[in-house]
Amino acid sequence: MKCTGRLLLPFLICFCITGSLFAQTISKDELIFLTSEWKGERFADGRPKIPDGLLERARNIVIDDAWTVLKNEGYTNQFEGNWKMVQNNVPVIGRAVTAMFMPSRPDIEKNIKERGTSRQGRKGNTNAWPIETLTKGDVYVADGFGKIGGGTLMGSTLANAIFSKSGNGVVFNGAARDLQELQNIKGFNAFVRDFHPSFLEEMVLMGLNTPVRIGAVMVLPGDLVIAQGEGVLFVPAHLAEQVVGTAEFVLRKDQFGFEMVKSGKYTTGQVDSQWSDEIKTAFLKWLEQHPELGKMTRAELDKIMSKRTW
Repeated sequence: MKCTGRLLLPFLICFCITGSLFAQTISKDELIFLTSEWKGERFADGRPKIPDGLLERARNIVIDDAWTVLKNEGYTNQFEGNWKMVQNNVPVIGRAVTAMFMPSRPDIEKNIKERGTSRQGRKGNTNAWPIETLTKGDVYVADGFGKIGGGTLMGSTLANAIFSKSGNGVVFNGAARDLQELQNIKGFNAFVRDFHPSFLEEMVLMGLNTPVRIGAVMVLPGDLVIAQGEGVLFVPAHLAEQVVGTAEFVLRKDQFGFEMVKSGKYTTGQVDSQWSDEIKTAFLKWLEQHPELGKMTRAELDKIMSKRTW
């Protein structure tokens, strides 16, 4: 069928608006397809939107417990270690905004930058473009193919912009610069392969909010990022509630168990196996006496105990 200018114009307007707002390299439909297990709210571009309340709860769990839940669900390639950090005791918890960088070649970089500046209103180098899409609670996750010298995806200026927009840190399979200045940003942290004094060069953004590989992990936009001292765990959005809820229970269970074993009320074997009705009742009564650990119903307790993914 011959495509007239009148028919083509609405399509072009839609394309340009979509590109300007979202600047993705995959369509919204494709992103929804790849994250089809997620049944909750989404951002306008299709990225899963894990609730803010769940992100806050995730700050209090232990990465080892979260990893165990994922492993028992068959997700065995979700953890990546061997990072350097700006701060050793500041976790980075949030929803992934992904970026994929590749070694530059003149023709591709020219086309990417021309499209970004003329059609999408982008400014600066392409490593700054993902920052424009960040919202509160997001984590900028970038695959910089492990490049160190010339692979500094962020310095102090961009770090301040990232923290201002997201209130969060970054995970870069690449490098960063300006370590001393980064350490002065209170509450900010970065998990990077190394720090280097060089500027970014010979790298170009080839994917924004598209699947990326961080070491041995496939990361999708919207994944829950849990970055702590041990390393970084990427939790598929549809499992975030289960992972956080179960990890919360493990913390409560362990504290309850320590007190019960110490007092001689129950043995280690009783605490570490399936609980009887008596122990479940005792646990819920104990939990009421520790409101700082949150609430839990008998139905929620039975559900977690039945799965035994902890």
